[in-house]
Amino acid sequence: MEKFITYFIYNFTLTFLILGFIFSVVSLIIKKQSLTKKHIIEALFSYYFLFNIGISFLYNFIMHVFFSAKSASFIGWENSPFQLEVGFASLGFAVIGFIAFKSNISFRTAGIIGPACFLWGAAGGHIYQMITEHNFNPGNAGIIFWSDVFIPIIGLILLYQQYKIEKISKIRK
Repeated sequence: MEKFITYFIYNFTLTFLILGFIFSVVSLIIKKQSLTKKHIIEALFSYYFLFNIGISFLYNFIMHVFFSAKSASFIGWENSPFQLEVGFASLGFAVIGFIAFKSNISFRTAGIIGPACFLWGAAGGHIYQMITEHNFNPGNAGIIFWSDVFIPIIGLILLYQQYKIEKISKIRK
């Protein structure tokens, strides 16, 4: 059980992706709405923001600010004041994620762009570290790397789907 919990804590981005999906499904079941594409996309996108941006970046803030030595070690870095900067940037994205949870498409668009730039920049940094420093620590080259690449892609796909649904709704009015 300890290994299971440790795996999910160290791979928090995957954990929050799975939890967001589970909460999306549960919310659709509880609301007992018809399973239209609009309702499904709204549930997926809302809980994407809550878990993958809000809670995930809040967790990142806590780890980089209050457990900076542990975070640095997990990534394969030396601890530095840079941890504090990453932590507070993460706090800002967390707040955006919590607001976007029940926000309109305009705010959600902005809520995807900032974290996507941050995550893709981090992925580029991970690649650089893998090539130049041969840093294949789990926090640099593991699930964290892949989620830095794919979490924004998932968000952009959901954003596009919501945009299409809203565009169709406006045409029908």
